[in-house]
Amino acid sequence: MLWLRDRVLVRFVLLCGGVFILLLGGCAGPDSFGGTRAAVSAWAEAKGFVVEEVLAQPFALLRATRIVARNAGIITIYIEGDGAPWPSPWYPPHDPTPIKPIALALAAADPTAALAYFGRPCQYLSREALSACSRAYWSTRRFAPEVIAAYDNAIDELKKASGTERLRLVGYSGGGVIATMLAAHRRDVVLLVTVAAPLAVAEWVRVHGLSPLTGSLDPDTISAGLPPSVHWVGDHDRVVPSSIIEHFIARHGGRRNIAPGFDHECCWSEHWASIIAEIYSEERMK
Repeated sequence: MLWLRDRVLVRFVLLCGGVFILLLGGCAGPDSFGGTRAAVSAWAEAKGFVVEEVLAQPFALLRATRIVARNAGIITIYIEGDGAPWPSPWYPPHDPTPIKPIALALAAADPTAALAYFGRPCQYLSREALSACSRAYWSTRRFAPEVIAAYDNAIDELKKASGTERLRLVGYSGGGVIATMLAAHRRDVVLLVTVAAPLAVAEWVRVHGLSPLTGSLDPDTISAGLPPSVHWVGDHDRVVPSSIIEHFIARHGGRRNIAPGFDHECCWSEHWASIIAEIYSEERMK
């Protein structure tokens, strides 16, 4: 049975961010500016963002905003992925703060006049604050109803502060799950974009032979219609294979775009400016 145990182990490691690959290959690259709140804040501020912590009960979320034009009418919101890789197949990381904040790198490449980035619950916290944040929120309950409600509240507050009325939602990896759950019930979302997102959570768990994410919501079970949606996936992505996106789209619509040569992390931020320009161009033509 050793071979079976090893196969399950490999699957779990791949889902948890490719930690062994990261350890062997290092963290070099354009997205490797994370790991701490200070590092991410400094990087984002140099890109013109205002970084602050906002209360979205029961969580404190890191928010980075770049508002070139107030009252722009529409704001583009990016939501981060699940964060730091797991140190072992059995235990989540002590701190989920992402080593590679890919969603923030995508936001920085977006020329939109009004945009914002949100971290995930329990990311970017002080040691004391992190100790009070349940690890369930970066493991089994990462997509729990209270998580979605917290983003709803944070987005409502941001709309008032920025003078905007409509939203584009962009979610990377697990952030795409949250963006999709938000888009399913909000009436102010005009465009949903996901990148490497496990949109059919139960199917994703089944494909990789994992235990269910108890307490988490699954976009694949929604009954409400979605706004115009574009779902990107890399053809080399072993974490979220394109079959997961195909499964979701067959039931809920939207368009799947496959990026040749891309995997779960590479090479989204390097090419995001051209990808998002094409998406916005298509949006204007409708």
